[in-house]
Amino acid sequence: MRVLTGEERAFRELYRRHTPRLLALVLRFLGGQEADAEDVVQEAWLRATQRLGQFRWEAAFSSWLAAIALNLAREALRRQSRRGEIEWPEEEPAPVAPVDRLESTDLERAIVGLPPGYRAVLVLHDVEGYRHEEIAERLAISVGTSKSQLFHARRAMRHALGASSRKDLADVRRIQ
Repeated sequence: MRVLTGEERAFRELYRRHTPRLLALVLRFLGGQEADAEDVVQEAWLRATQRLGQFRWEAAFSSWLAAIALNLAREALRRQSRRGEIEWPEEEPAPVAPVDRLESTDLERAIVGLPPGYRAVLVLHDVEGYRHEEIAERLAISVGTSKSQLFHARRAMRHALGASSRKDLADVRRIQ
């Protein structure tokens, strides 16, 4: 591959192709903290370029890059947690305030309002399409915890969006 030989144009193409979706994933994962998300994406690209020779092409490049970014995002959340900026609740969170209309910005706001653990699982499962086994591996949690957090996240989303049916939550999957 041309990127392995250091061809700048090839790297720029990879960067241009993958960064918007990667940034959106990390931004949702971090709850809308734009500066932190940009830092994570930049660090993910640095680590990816350093480790590109180790990439075995058994998975999609985008999945490999997303895994690097998610690990870095988890580290960022842990640092924030140690500083007392966030909490990873085991119990059900306080309800998120309902929003007036169901629009993509409302969905984004509702996602950002979720506790970090719930948000992470919801984004990975419902937005990015990961299976519970993959989420458990990526977040270092059990499959049961992944399922439980998704259940609670969806319930909090329904409450936040004022949705009386599960149909409205299907819009979450269309957020890009």
